[in-house]
Amino acid sequence: MKRISKDTKTFKVFQALYNGEKLTASQAQKQYGVKNISAEVSRIKQNGYAIYTRTRVAGNGVTVREYEMGQPSREIVALGYKAKAMGITL
Repeated sequence: MKRISKDTKTFKVFQALYNGEKLTASQAQKQYGVKNISAEVSRIKQNGYAIYTRTRVAGNGVTVREYEMGQPSREIVALGYKAKAMGITL
């Protein structure tokens, strides 16, 4: 598992999510200069963090994706243990 370097946009997004913020693509671009939030979220997930994507309708009627950090589901934890038991490692 690769660490998230502190001088990257990925780390800025990680810090925001870790501190309880919810981010949309628009917010990530305005606040952190991130053009592809799904790529940043994917990198964070690959480091073992549970990031959830929720779809909601904004006040102007536009559907947006909102990202937030949470706790992994029991299913995900069970899959991790099963993979370990099968000898699958990172």
